Amino acid sequence: MLDNKKVTELLRKKGFKVTPQRLAIYNALCNTKAHPNAEMIFNKLQPYYPTMSLATIYKTVDILHEIGLINILNVGEDSFRYDANTSSHAHICCTECGRVDDIMIDFAKCVEEVASQSSYDVHRHQFYFYGTCAECKAKLNSKAKVS
Repeated sequence: MLDNKKVTELLRKKGFKVTPQRLAIYNALCNTKAHPNAEMIFNKLQPYYPTMSLATIYKTVDILHEIGLINILNVGEDSFRYDANTSSHAHICCTECGRVDDIMIDFAKCVEEVASQSSYDVHRHQFYFYGTCAECKAKLNSKAKVS
């Protein structure tokens, strides 16, 4: 994750205007592991940037993805999630509450196997796992005991 000076340089180098809102959106993504969607980012930043629109969020995350600063996640919800951790890693999504967490597993052998079986040159990949997080599991277990 880059500091504001390097983000500013990269945006300008790629021909994009640098705005306080764009920097704030990138910083918000860098400072969370929650993998927020656009509405979550908007709700977090709106008190500080009251004139910022949801459209600004969408346009900015598209730009940040285009220049390689964030990943866009599709975990099967109605909206995309965003991640400033662009290293190769998987995600696990709670099917109860929608929480998304990083999973740091070495997928090199899996990618090699895919490339070997398909004859493709694999350039990138995304892995998603689905289950029930510890908090939801505890809630479900406590409800089952009450019943």
